[in-house]
Amino acid sequence: MPEIAPLDLPETPRLSHNITHFARALRKAGLPAGPGRVIDAIRAVEAAGFTSRDDFFYTLRACFTSRPEHRAVYAQIFRLYWRDPRYMEHMMAMMLPALRGVQEERAAEAAQKRAAEALLDGVEREAPEREDEEGEETEIEVDASLTMSTEERLRTLDFEQMSTEEIAQAKRMLARLTLPVKPFASRRGMASHTGHRIDHRKTLRAAMRRGGEMRRIHLKKPRPKWPNLVVLCDISGSMSQYSRMVLHFLHAVANHKGAGWARVHAFTFGTQLTNITRHLATRDVDAALAAAGKQAQDWEGGTRIGACLHAFNRDWSRRVTGQGAVVLLITDGLDRDDPELLGREIERLHLSARRLIWLNPLLRWDEFAPKARGIAAMLPHVDSFRAGHSVATLEELARVISRPDDMGEKSRLLSEIR
Repeated sequence: MPEIAPLDLPETPRLSHNITHFARALRKAGLPAGPGRVIDAIRAVEAAGFTSRDDFFYTLRACFTSRPEHRAVYAQIFRLYWRDPRYMEHMMAMMLPALRGVQEERAAEAAQKRAAEALLDGVEREAPEREDEEGEETEIEVDASLTMSTEERLRTLDFEQMSTEEIAQAKRMLARLTLPVKPFASRRGMASHTGHRIDHRKTLRAAMRRGGEMRRIHLKKPRPKWPNLVVLCDISGSMSQYSRMVLHFLHAVANHKGAGWARVHAFTFGTQLTNITRHLATRDVDAALAAAGKQAQDWEGGTRIGACLHAFNRDWSRRVTGQGAVVLLITDGLDRDDPELLGREIERLHLSARRLIWLNPLLRWDEFAPKARGIAAMLPHVDSFRAGHSVATLEELARVISRPDDMGEKSRLLSEIR
């Protein structure tokens, strides 16, 4: 928790007014600070009083936060709103475009960026003028030739490190993405003048119409068939931000008519398996995901990958993967179940799918190693193992699906397990 300085309240404080504006900043940053919580916060502060500076911080935090990931954003907004007399200058510095070579040195945390963005809503964002000790302005040279556009930077930015505004822009980028797939040759045939197989039935029937005289040999070729896309998305607490972005992308894929998929099936899992396929048919993405979130009662809960895969293999596998489906598994692999159960179920899923592609946001770290028992049990049974933490990694899926030999990081990590 950040250090909190003593509160300097005036003799006649406008407590309700200040807490209301504080809640508005929290809500802008993505916290569920509705009117009911504002009323509870005012009553709680009146009951607790101001005998301790820490009491005020924890009293408001108890009213405005309900999940551990909200506490970092709350702490930053509290520090800037209630304590720091120069918070506007600090926020302006956070929101300035990063210069070349400086972004790595002074990269703002996601909580700081969202706090600054929330408190700067509607404020003219101008760079604060700074002077050195001699009173002369400091000149900064920017190499504009190597700067990137906003969309190019967002393509490679981690979903978990995005501010509220950046998340909204990334969702618009995901809505424009497509995931085209090539058909595969089925066992059924179709008439073709350039086919390489003889259509015996059609050839003999044509000969019987002419008294047994065979004037022409009819040919056929395999009929093209488009596979199903089956997505199993982890919605546990460690995957909540990534799963929301992936579901936005999945909604765009499901509603794109020219992608080529026969059907798109979507399932979420945390402690239980939930089929949200029917919600993807809703044209409005916000309404679709709101309905899916209402149906999935285990959102941001625990993780039981083995049990959920067992439920999928038992109840849904033959229905949705029996026609050569491509399965996307989006999870970090941090499982609480028995690794032997997880290994059996992921192997069964692999055998029933045409291809099994695993997207894991933990691959964003260069030092990632398959040390967790769940990851080690799952890795041998997937066809491709890739990262899934940014817009760019989701864009690469089209290339991965069209190349069956693309294993991603699987080969390298398997050598570490052995």
